[in-house]
Amino acid sequence: MLTQAALIRDLEPEWATAQELYQFAQRLVQTPSLSAHEGDLAALLVDHLKELGFPNVRVNAMGSVIATLGNGNGPTLLYDAHMDTVAPAPPEHWPHPPYAGVIEENTLYGLGAIDMKSSLAGMVYGARELLPYQDRLNGTLVLVFVVQEEPCEGMAIRALVEEDGIQPDFVLLGEPTNLQISRGQRGRVMFKVSVAGKASHGSQPALGQNAIYAAARLVFAVQLMADDLPLDPFLGPGTIAVTGIESRGASLNAIPDLCKIYVDRRLTLGETVLAAQAQLESTFRRENIPAVVEITTYDEPSYTGLVRPTREAHPAWVLDRAHPLVTTLNQIVQLLTGSAPAVGHWPFSTDGVYTMGQANIPTVGFGPGDPDLAHTSQESVRLGDLKLAAHVYAGLAAEMLIR
Repeated sequence: MLTQAALIRDLEPEWATAQELYQFAQRLVQTPSLSAHEGDLAALLVDHLKELGFPNVRVNAMGSVIATLGNGNGPTLLYDAHMDTVAPAPPEHWPHPPYAGVIEENTLYGLGAIDMKSSLAGMVYGARELLPYQDRLNGTLVLVFVVQEEPCEGMAIRALVEEDGIQPDFVLLGEPTNLQISRGQRGRVMFKVSVAGKASHGSQPALGQNAIYAAARLVFAVQLMADDLPLDPFLGPGTIAVTGIESRGASLNAIPDLCKIYVDRRLTLGETVLAAQAQLESTFRRENIPAVVEITTYDEPSYTGLVRPTREAHPAWVLDRAHPLVTTLNQIVQLLTGSAPAVGHWPFSTDGVYTMGQANIPTVGFGPGDPDLAHTSQESVRLGDLKLAAHVYAGLAAEMLIR
């Protein structure tokens, strides 16, 4: 039995508090926060955290919101959620308008309902349950709500650790897991491949060298590579896909002298960025394709105007199933639900590429919502799952910090 079992059960939010949680999640969905435009949501968060009684709330130079509890004498547990969303699909594809935040049949609908404003709300209200126990928090609970995670995972959380001086001992990511536990993910690297040609008038193509034709051979070569990538028994196979093509020519009646393709490469455990790039370059040389491969850089300014150029190359990571962070979270979920959660991994990339993949900080994931609905017009989260997630967040912090 957990040492804090009785306390954790007592942290169950009352119905009135749960209603506040649902209304807050609804307000988050109703507040647009596209990547690099999270300022309005950040202001809402700061005001609400202060209204709830959080003693230490601030915004860092990039615009991420930080709230802390505890005496700092023990371990630091960091909860991470991102404020930004992708752009919505066309409104006609949604069952309700993407920013309406409709609650219907005990379900919250809208952009970000899953990815990941429900987790964000759950972390706020889960931590709120600990406010009466601040004098017993022998350590620190840090809530961080970061910017620009969607286009460049790991960038904002890296700034928090390396520039703001937050040094967590453990990290929980609230990315959607359908109330299961995630303990790893594949890595990601974005390649830009530039194929050179020779310009000529479209009426005399033989005088030029069509860069698009050469790039087409390259696309086919990438497609063939997809069937022969390494496989990890836990994370699954590496993958590769062409996700964008653009060309340059004087006009639409000119032979293009340059074509660029973008390649999304997912790295399974044991693969490295350098090896993946070398594999791509070797394929092009073998096919005699005149191409230059480089890793893209994300350099869009945050809503505060700060720019942190970041190479889009992120490692795979896995936390051992027997790690105390995994086993403790597992026990908390079992205590609150009566059954053991599945333990798996995310199919997509998260801030764990920095916290665990680079900084080697033990990292685990738990959040409400079906991850298969993220980035779709069907985003929705069950209110009961949102409430349970908030209770799990409260319970994990209580178990790890309250003495």
